[in-house]
Amino acid sequence: MEADYVIVGAGSAGCAMAYRLSEAGRSVLVIEHGGTDAGPFIQMPGALSYPMNMSMYDWGYRTEPEPHLGNRRLAAPRGKVIGGSSSINGMVYVRGHARDFDHWRDQGADGWGFADVLPYFKRQENWTDGGHGGDPDWRGRSGPLHVTRGEMANPLTRAFIEAGGQAGYQITSDYNGQQQEGFGPFEMTVHKGQRWSAANAYLKPALKGGKCDVMRGLAGRVIFEDGRATGVEVTRKGAREVIHARAEVILSASAFNTPKLLMLSGIGPGAHLAEHGIDLVADRPGVGANLQDHLEVYIQMAASQPVSLYKYWNLPGKALVGLTWLLGKTGPGASNQFESCGFIRSDKGVDYPDLQFHFLPIAVRYDGQAAAEGHGFQAHVGPMRSESRGAVTLRSNRPEDAPVIRFNYMSKESDWRDFRRGIRLTREIFAQDAFAPFAKHEIQPGAALQTDDEIDGFIREHAESAYHPCGTCRMGRADDAHAVVDPEGRVIGVDGLRVADSSVFPRIPNGNLNAPSIMVGEKMADHVLGRHLPADNAEPWIHPNWKTAQR
Repeated sequence: MEADYVIVGAGSAGCAMAYRLSEAGRSVLVIEHGGTDAGPFIQMPGALSYPMNMSMYDWGYRTEPEPHLGNRRLAAPRGKVIGGSSSINGMVYVRGHARDFDHWRDQGADGWGFADVLPYFKRQENWTDGGHGGDPDWRGRSGPLHVTRGEMANPLTRAFIEAGGQAGYQITSDYNGQQQEGFGPFEMTVHKGQRWSAANAYLKPALKGGKCDVMRGLAGRVIFEDGRATGVEVTRKGAREVIHARAEVILSASAFNTPKLLMLSGIGPGAHLAEHGIDLVADRPGVGANLQDHLEVYIQMAASQPVSLYKYWNLPGKALVGLTWLLGKTGPGASNQFESCGFIRSDKGVDYPDLQFHFLPIAVRYDGQAAAEGHGFQAHVGPMRSESRGAVTLRSNRPEDAPVIRFNYMSKESDWRDFRRGIRLTREIFAQDAFAPFAKHEIQPGAALQTDDEIDGFIREHAESAYHPCGTCRMGRADDAHAVVDPEGRVIGVDGLRVADSSVFPRIPNGNLNAPSIMVGEKMADHVLGRHLPADNAEPWIHPNWKTAQR
């Protein structure tokens, strides 16, 4: 069992790597612990709350007790299935803001500024506007990844955008185009009513090309000979074997499992590895550090009319949605229902958006529990650039043991300030005329909660992860002691080993992480192949009065 390139993890970046490397004639073997992505729970967009709560598809990780959130242990799902987290996520497609990538570049990830990454975002996309406008010059039309917009048939979905405009914010026709800031239609990785995961977009075409194979097994560690990665030790069917890489080993195993694998392989903080009896290959204190995420709360409103998706929130309703989807890939099941959104700045003096809204025309939790009030709607809101940092560390030296995940959420005072502003700004949007025909009363937090202390108590009790972990194998210059990989994804201190997934992000970008994770796979594949797309110097829109105005 050997190939030119052995990729650990068939997730967002790993599938893109497999496709591009095999397309270039290299032989690729992808190691994936999870199984098939067949079946309606994954392929039906409207069923998204199911796969991320199913142990069959999810690693089932939880955080350690979070000290600033009342010692709650939060769910931290990651896809354990072909397609990785792109097979269990909410399918929301957000590139991130241009300034995010310029920040990466300025922090030492040379060649990762917005001008450098925009051509890769375009290359990955097969974008259609769905009749809701857009920014075609900024988008890709011929990539493997289908990106579409919902029909916005629900009046609540349209009311959210209208309310944003009434509150004085920008309306943007394409937040993935020139102007992220403002309210507008949301985009999703859905094609003809089906989830368009990295497996559907990249891996399945790669497997048909004859140069790529997938092998099921649990990767335990990277094998080194004279400081060079030569293979991966895998457990499958109860037996251990080594898969050999003729050229390189590439880790695309997630922001949790990639640092875990590096540490099990002897790359990480020396003292921590010694505690677990692991021989040191390269002392890299940054492995597992710099863990970041987006945290959010759900602001829920009861509806005065029966216009929400709650009418389907019963057995006959769900059966009807499922049947309609199975027969024609249409109806409510053909959308993730995140069809409108907003990106705003929390205050004047903030140069680009630092709050994101996901709007849903139902009051429901990620685990599929509907609000007891019946018909309603909600906005998820949370700060985009939290200053809090956590870490992923080893629980033991056994590959089958889950890593220790500590996000250290809300450990900075700025997080509390930004969250309070986010909640108050959401309430203001829901109070606009556009919602007057629909809004009844606030379910959560509840209108009685008004003071900073009351709002802080609500955050402590109800904040949830948006499931955007990243940063644990930070990209930086080779002489940066805390960087884990160089700007070409090569692990510093060894040869023949790269990382390509969200763990390389120096700082979390604005929005959901699937799009930038796939972009990392696309761009890292070019680094492996010794090529790159020419830079695209398109100028993003920045609010002209950002220094003096919040909107």
